[in-house]
Amino acid sequence: MTGDERLREEQPASDERAGSAEQATAVSGVPAHYAPEHAVMPDGPLGAPRVLVNDVAPSGVSRRSAFRRVVVGLALAGVLVGVLWAWLAPSVQGVVALTRAGERIRGYVGDEADHLFAAAFVMLGLLSVVAVLSAALAWKWRSQRGPAMVTALTVGMVLAGGVATGVGAALAHWRYGSVDVAGAPISPEHRVHYVIEAPGVFFGHTPLQIAATIIVPAGLAALLYAICALSSTRDDLGAWPPVEASVLAPPVTVDGVLP
Repeated sequence: MTGDERLREEQPASDERAGSAEQATAVSGVPAHYAPEHAVMPDGPLGAPRVLVNDVAPSGVSRRSAFRRVVVGLALAGVLVGVLWAWLAPSVQGVVALTRAGERIRGYVGDEADHLFAAAFVMLGLLSVVAVLSAALAWKWRSQRGPAMVTALTVGMVLAGGVATGVGAALAHWRYGSVDVAGAPISPEHRVHYVIEAPGVFFGHTPLQIAATIIVPAGLAALLYAICALSSTRDDLGAWPPVEASVLAPPVTVDGVLP
């Protein structure tokens, strides 16, 4: 077989490969050179068109708009968490008593003081559930994966924690009111007055205890997103735009033969 005949036989095959690459680009909307291996996969059965290895469509939402949507969505989720907590959190039954010395003291009946811890734990648990779900949904938004999304997730969860605790505390105070020790109807004849106290949203009143309820869910969401990012096999996390991988081709001679 002469050299001219060989070139004539190889020319249709190269034209077919180029046409398949253009067809895959038209179907997926992603240039063929964005594929990790810089190539398209072989034809499927029954003449199915070739598809790209990383077939991800460009997003119609900008990074800034996606950031705002995540933050606002988590803030609204914080409102729902606050309402749900105010409905689920157990109340605390307390007592205002008059001592023999004429002093008014305040205490709790039985193990009712444990409800203060239980209520704070319910708030932390609800925010943790929101953190897990939001991290999963943020990762599913494939075209927006990256540092901007995990930043929006963290900021949004901190905002959700603040909104949830604020809304929950306000609703609990509206539902149960506040304990007025000085105005309790007690006297030497009736030394004990029972009251219902609103549960607390925090484990305590120190800055560290308050931060534990607000920051821990945000850290959990960021950690889960980081685990998903580490499990990805691509440097661009499969997001848009795909990052073109550098491939070092082996040296060849003029005749196309390895040296």
